[in-house]
Amino acid sequence: MTQISSMAARLAAELGEAAGATAVRPAQIEATIALLDEGATVPFISRYRKEATGGLDDSQLRLLETRLRYLRELDERRETVLSSIEEQGRLDETLRASILAADTKQRLEDLYLPYRKKRRTKAQIAREAGLEPLADALMNDPSLVPEQTAADYLSDEHGITDARAALDGARQILMERFAEAPALVGRLRDRLWQESELVATVLAGQESSGAKFSDYFDHRESLIKTPSHRALAMFRGRQEGVLGLALKLPEEDEASVHPCEVEIAREFGISDHARPADRWLKDVVRWTWRVKLYTHLETELLGQLREQAEATAISVFADNLKDLLLAAPAGSRATLGLDPGLRTGVKVAVVDATGRVVDHTAIYPHAPRNQWEASLTTLTALCKQHDVGLVAIGNGTASRETDRLAADLLERLKGRDIAKVMVSEAGASVYSASEFASRELPELDVTIRGAVSIARRLQDPLAELVKIDPKSIGVGQYQHDVSQVMLARSLDAVVEDCVNAVGVDLNTASSALLARVSGLNTTLADNIVAWREQHGAFDNRRQILEIARLGPKTFEQCAGFLRINGGSNPLDASAVHPEAYPVAERIAQASRRNLKTLIGDSDFLRGVRAADYADDRFGLPTVSDLLKELQKPGRDPRPEFRAAQFQEGVEKVSDLVTGMVLEGVITNVTHFGAFVDIGVHQDGLVHISALSHQFVQDPRSVVKAGDVVRVKVMSVDQARGRIGLSMRLDDTPEAEQGGSTDRAKRSGRDRPKAQGREKPSSQEPVGSLGAALLKAGAGKSGDRRR
Repeated sequence: MTQISSMAARLAAELGEAAGATAVRPAQIEATIALLDEGATVPFISRYRKEATGGLDDSQLRLLETRLRYLRELDERRETVLSSIEEQGRLDETLRASILAADTKQRLEDLYLPYRKKRRTKAQIAREAGLEPLADALMNDPSLVPEQTAADYLSDEHGITDARAALDGARQILMERFAEAPALVGRLRDRLWQESELVATVLAGQESSGAKFSDYFDHRESLIKTPSHRALAMFRGRQEGVLGLALKLPEEDEASVHPCEVEIAREFGISDHARPADRWLKDVVRWTWRVKLYTHLETELLGQLREQAEATAISVFADNLKDLLLAAPAGSRATLGLDPGLRTGVKVAVVDATGRVVDHTAIYPHAPRNQWEASLTTLTALCKQHDVGLVAIGNGTASRETDRLAADLLERLKGRDIAKVMVSEAGASVYSASEFASRELPELDVTIRGAVSIARRLQDPLAELVKIDPKSIGVGQYQHDVSQVMLARSLDAVVEDCVNAVGVDLNTASSALLARVSGLNTTLADNIVAWREQHGAFDNRRQILEIARLGPKTFEQCAGFLRINGGSNPLDASAVHPEAYPVAERIAQASRRNLKTLIGDSDFLRGVRAADYADDRFGLPTVSDLLKELQKPGRDPRPEFRAAQFQEGVEKVSDLVTGMVLEGVITNVTHFGAFVDIGVHQDGLVHISALSHQFVQDPRSVVKAGDVVRVKVMSVDQARGRIGLSMRLDDTPEAEQGGSTDRAKRSGRDRPKAQGREKPSSQEPVGSLGAALLKAGAGKSGDRRR
């Protein structure tokens, strides 16, 4: 219990610091840890256990979950270290106290380093040869002459046949001793992290083949201040054999002795007073730094930089994915899905308001067949037959040509309420060929499945995109360069939070969507669908207890997130948890109303005092949430849908002219700006400095994935595939200035060419939904080969 209390106190301090002025009490943390250990999910705890957690939100709970995992791993490693040192008979109380006080894995490993079991080192061999007394003698008395003193330690048995060999062994002993001093290593690490510069240089002969990394051919900047996107770009350059990376202190080039060597010498009281052993000891210090510590610390700190850069990149990916998943749905309307292609034709699928496939075909409006009129006739007939209200166009190859076809289609269908929207097809090929798609659409060809997915993405991006591995949606930068375990864990958490924030219709949801509901998994989701197919629609939430392997604990976790519209209990269509139904019923009884007339009566419910219905089991937070939910039952937190329009005649990079003002969709937000799809199959970049006339610290405070924005074209570099944009529409383009301003340069500078999104993406008339959807756009040229 003491350990849990100590951990809770630390986590409370960390969460309180992260929350700013909001204090977090250890009791809140202890209660949350207990819930997590019992198997409760973050969405469930966040929404239905506010009394226990003191109202911690989902982001705080996710942070707590991550830090709890870290601290438990730290404690587990701490026990291993203590046990190992104790077995060696070298654990004294001072060392034990230091190990117990270590608050990071790095500090713990520094303390353990001298005791870590390792292969026989040169220092170990020297000790076995009896050379440690020689090393100690020269350290303690620099007035001794090294060569003369070493003569007393020769040993044929150990191969120490001359003074030079003896001194070399003594040097190895001191080098290892110096390099394993925890306090010294910690100080040197901190100094390099705070003060050193990251230096990138091009490797000989790589200038041409590595041109995409030319910004870093001769580059140096503060290590600690290196932005994540530049760090990852340089790491990729090193991995591809183009760049060399090194750490340097600013003053080391001018100094006669490396500053870190000075610090090592100071730590062990080594100074040059012209005594016989001073020069030898100075050499020991120099070799300790160059051979032992520099390489070790450089590797470690570059690893630390990569770890932080990866964490930032993963965070950006997660934020963009959240915006994409929570993009506005176009709604339950019959939808025509068009999966564009040239030679292979445009695949067509029609889904009804529930997403069920009702028709499909293929048309060939583009070269080489050029069956434009025949294609329009086919599409017109399909729209009339199925009362189509939406046309979804994939944003891959031939998307703009197919958009013109859709425009002609809408012209023929004048008078009908139909809208066309460009939708990102990123990851569509992954879904089409997946086992899930084979089970869901077994009768359809793989190519038609893509058109079905495009149509469904427009209707409800969340419901469709959960069928795809989040990493395949392509809304992150350097996603293949970061820890895949950490990335998957973070993205899975985002999907879980988004699905549960919106809620799931128990009678229509796919097994992929159900599997993301709090407490459920793939097996239970499949069992729910199977029960539904056998028995028909669920009439009330408690019926899911009939599902095989779904017990009371799972029911507790999932029930509040499942919706049943038109069931026997009107509360089942809301986010009110079944355990709180008695509270709603008491409110209805007290007002002499039935639940059906009470639900949705905002005027009446706003006048109900939550405190009047709070008790020991249901506190004020739960009752307050219940009243809000009763006012707008099952409300969707996603925004209203709206679509953007790309400019006619601007379909490729060569069509762009500086000074153009275009409408586009934010597809990706990074720490250095935002990528915008303007309909030319190559996203442009609005640098952070061009997002607003005011200073912007975080681009996401101005824009998010899926936003429809107006931008001005500032610069176009066709050769490098770079488009510089500005949301400051009064900015003057670079070409009109007779030169280039810093801002104009920056608008295209920090963008690592197509590295964040492995394939550029495009988008089209899309709204928060299509936009975000679009934003998925890591595959503008389509993630499928045609």
